Amino acid sequence: MRVLFIVTAIAIVTLAGCTTVPLHPRNTSASTEPTVSVTRPTPSISAKRTCCHAALPGPSRSAIVRTAAKLVGAKTIASEGRRITYDCAGVTRAIFLKHGIDLYDGNPGDSDANGVRLIHAHMQQHGRLHQSPIPHPGDLVFFDNTWDFNGDGELNDPLTHVGVVEQIDPDGTVIFISRVAAAIQRYRMNLSMPHLHKTAEGRILNDYLRRKHPTDPDDSGRLTGELFSFFGTRLDF
Repeated sequence: MRVLFIVTAIAIVTLAGCTTVPLHPRNTSASTEPTVSVTRPTPSISAKRTCCHAALPGPSRSAIVRTAAKLVGAKTIASEGRRITYDCAGVTRAIFLKHGIDLYDGNPGDSDANGVRLIHAHMQQHGRLHQSPIPHPGDLVFFDNTWDFNGDGELNDPLTHVGVVEQIDPDGTVIFISRVAAAIQRYRMNLSMPHLHKTAEGRILNDYLRRKHPTDPDDSGRLTGELFSFFGTRLDF
């Protein structure tokens, strides 16, 4: 299926996915997501961070990564014959649709599920969730509490953001592609140093993924490594 990427006006659609508001100065838009109460799905794997030793990425993974990379900087997306929401879940879905995979075909058991929960359900049924510190390019990465999804002022919002892993640096920093606020961009996450934004030399290890709100506890996480939930791997890659 061919996916058309456009960089003009943002299309308005009906299926909401996720919106996060980072503190990093390159993105400043505010969230406009609907208020929906959610309960975290029970993962299909152990909650332990176990390392997975998968085979090297094959052609399908490489193709997905190339598609994701082409979207960096885009201000809107459209997929032929489908309405795609311009948010993190919609962008992730569009990347996989180009390769004949619809990440929204999962069954989250919740009629009010947002796009991230739909993708999470898909990975439970067609892949596996894991917390290995070193994923593979083409994997999905899920985050919790990136914004106040249910509007109650508490840090109790699981599965609020998703992106596509592009590459892993030699120091273990994961680079993933996602739409956060202004546009689709690359973000970084280092699970060995999840509370460190950047090194003394200025190299970014973890990008900001949540804006600090007045009601947030002082110790609430805002960096990618602090908000990380799971990686998702499809088993047919």
